[in-house]
Formats: sequence, structure tokens, C-alpha cells
Amino acid sequence: MCDSCGCGDTQLVPVDVQQRILSENERGAAHNRHHFVDRGLLAINVMGSPGAGKTALLEATARALQGRRVIGALAGDLATDNDARRLAAACIRAESITTGSACHLDASMVHHALHHLPWHDLDYLFIENVGNLVCPAVYDLGQAANVVVLSVTEGEDKPLKYPVMFHKADLVLISKVDLLPHLPGIRLERIVDSLSQVMPDPHSLAVSSTTGAGIDDWVRWLHEREARMTSAHGTARVAGAAGPSHHSHPPGVHPHHG
Repeated sequence: MCDSCGCGDTQLVPVDVQQRILSENERGAAHNRHHFVDRGLLAINVMGSPGAGKTALLEATARALQGRRVIGALAGDLATDNDARRLAAACIRAESITTGSACHLDASMVHHALHHLPWHDLDYLFIENVGNLVCPAVYDLGQAANVVVLSVTEGEDKPLKYPVMFHKADLVLISKVDLLPHLPGIRLERIVDSLSQVMPDPHSLAVSSTTGAGIDDWVRWLHEREARMTSAHGTARVAGAAGPSHHSHPPGVHPHHG
């Protein structure tokens, strides 16, 4: 249970306090969004259960975008900077946000972490949220889009059990599809059908970070969102197409306690 918001439990945190928390978060999110738009930076909130494959997806994304885009990540976790270290090893500029007992990231955590991450020449910023299918969906971080990673190993009905998360998703990446031959009780089309019942505008891609299946489609989706943002706001990427010089120094990992 998150001790900062009570996870919606009015016995722990009164309604007026919850509303004030969300109102303050909205102001922080607007501030973050202004910075992202001003810099022409595509910020993506990556959500999903623990073990869904969020970090592996970003590692595969870095491999696919190597030499073409400069990417960074903020990795949220309760107690370690393990994910940020993995991302840094994949040549992603990574900053860890250690939340303690908070089961989600909020806008102020993201804003504070940006002070420790060289982000002004990034093309894409991935905000890897705390592993959770409930609270992260409620908190706007200033992102341009919400992406949920859903592993086939989680079952076919997760979207129906956690509809708010998937209702707010712009894209769902159905991950670990390479494991389907070993999961005779799981059918991809049933997962897609569950998503269609809870997403207002259903969009999903089947991907495997291990085999690379679907990663090109995911990268194409990112490019389309980038173009849409540029067209809507009249901004251009600060860094442009990234060359090797952007990675002449290894990216660092700096733990931040939210």
C-alpha cells in the first residue's frame, strides 16, 4: 500500500487530501510537459506489472535505435537502481528514481530526477514507472503518451481485471510472445479481445525483446508519435539524428530518492 496516496483508500487518506495531491501533481505534470514540448522531446510513460518486460523492452529499443536517436530513461523502483544500471549498460542515459514505499512515480519525482539527467539533447525519454497495474495510471507525469507492457505470461484477462490502466493506454505492447509455444492455455487473440473491451481506441503490438519480433513496428510507432508531436507543436528535435558522438562517454546512473 502506497503511504503517499493511500491507493485510493479514503480510510487512510481523506478524499480532500487525495484531490489536493492530484491537483498538485497536475500542476507539476503541466510544468514537465512544457519543458518536453519546448525541447521537442518525446516523453513516454512505460507502465506494467513487475516482470512484464519493461526494462528488456527499453534495452531492445536502444539496440534498434542505435546511431539514429539519443534516448534516456528514468527508472522507477521501490528499493534498487538495478533497472537503471541495466539501461545504462545498454547505452541509455539512465537515472534511477527510488520511491521507498510509493507504488508509482509522480510529476515532482520526474522533475527532480531530470536535474540529475543530461536530457536537453535527448530525442526520446522513457519513464519506466514502478511495476504496478493500478496507481501509475492515475498520475500524469507530463508525458506525450502512455505505453503499457503486458506479458503473455500474465494471462488473457489482465485488461479486464485492471481496466483503468489499459483505458488510459495509447498503446499496449504484448510482450514475451516468443513464449507462446510454451503456454498452450494462452492465445494472443484473446488478449487482444480483452484489450478491445477496455481501451477506447485499441492499439496493440505483439513483441519479443528476446527475438526482436515486433520491435521494428514499435520503433515505427515511436517515429509516428514523434512526427505528430513535431507537427502539433511546431518543434523539432534538438539533437536530430543521433550520431556516434552522442555516446562518446558512457552514460551514468545516479540513484535519486523520491
